[in-house]
Amino acid sequence: MTVRYDTSSEPARRRLALWQDIVCDVFVQLDCKSDLADFHGSVAQSKFGEMSLTRVDSSRQRVFRTRSRIARAREDYLLFAFGVHGTGGVVQDGRETLIRPGGFAFYDTTRPYELSFDADFAQTILQVPRKMALARLGAVEDMTAIAFAPEQPLHRLASDFIAGLSQAIESVEAPVAERLSAQALDLIALAIAPSAARPNGSTYSSALLYRLKSHIHAHLADPDLSLSGTAAALGISSRHVNNLLAAQDQSFGRYVLARRLEQCRRNLADPSLAHRQVSEIAFAWGFNDQSHFSRAFKDRFGLSPRDYRGSGRR
Repeated sequence: MTVRYDTSSEPARRRLALWQDIVCDVFVQLDCKSDLADFHGSVAQSKFGEMSLTRVDSSRQRVFRTRSRIARAREDYLLFAFGVHGTGGVVQDGRETLIRPGGFAFYDTTRPYELSFDADFAQTILQVPRKMALARLGAVEDMTAIAFAPEQPLHRLASDFIAGLSQAIESVEAPVAERLSAQALDLIALAIAPSAARPNGSTYSSALLYRLKSHIHAHLADPDLSLSGTAAALGISSRHVNNLLAAQDQSFGRYVLARRLEQCRRNLADPSLAHRQVSEIAFAWGFNDQSHFSRAFKDRFGLSPRDYRGSGRR
């Protein structure tokens, strides 16, 4: 049986308040905020055995699971969120990631978390009793708020299975639905198994920082290299990108600028490139403003690009 809630039948001024009641009743004890006057949202939840599958379509909002809410609640679930359209952010256990269409992530209701949606979105949520999930997944403390991207075949397979299950769940008998949901959980366990082998959070952060720097280095020549684009390519949030670099006293902008300046310095010091103009070298490494490049270069190396080349430094 599927239970549905929709704010569209209510006056605009009451929709957000109604939605806050729906979220708290349908999921777990949560706080919800939105700055929209014309908020809209709908939920369709199907329960089978101890698990449930819920489709959420909504306006932009932020959702919080606080310690005070946890203290008053009895829920003990893992929530697997599968992206349908739009992008959603998840923060838990000091990690932050983005759920894109075709990808997924999960979070634990026994610890605080935050969800953020900056535009209209739709997600399918598989709600699994924590004990049942741990029997298949093992320890998951180091895997919450980590994106399982659709580019990975097993991740995509799990996401596609959930999408198909959400469409068929209303037309199958309860025993069949329970068997299908168990298969879905097995498939999720198989998909995230390589991630479960991560020894600890610091190792994962180191690997992610390596991927981040590799992406930046590979795209230094692209003038459109951006914080948001890099975050999306790695499946994490822009804030997470800067948090990774902050551990090395850097930010995304400062790191990109430093790497571009270093590449320009090397080119200016290379005799085989003496025929290339200074502006040509700067533009080749992603700069699009000659004056800005010259000022930044002099601030970093003490000489203008032209003087540096003329100094004969190698």
